Amino acid sequence: MHTWPEQEAKARFSEFLDACLVEGPQMVTRRGTETAVLVPVQEWRRLQSAARPSLKQLLLSDRARTDMTAAPCGKAKRRPVEPLL
Repeated sequence: MHTWPEQEAKARFSEFLDACLVEGPQMVTRRGTETAVLVPVQEWRRLQSAARPSLKQLLLSDRARTDMTAAPCGKAKRRPVEPLL
């Protein structure tokens, strides 16, 4: 992955973007600290779909669904019932 100082990435944005599309992700640094990464949109979508499984994937997964937290039963306060007149 090529690293671009922020000012260079701004000044040569077209080249920066082309490098991303041809070579893959490009790192941006600010004052020597890694700050951001420019990635092609296909890679971004792949990362997004891998990070958040769909409901279908969750339901079909081998992971036990009992690990999911649920509100405790019977802890809700109820309003008093008013008598019928």
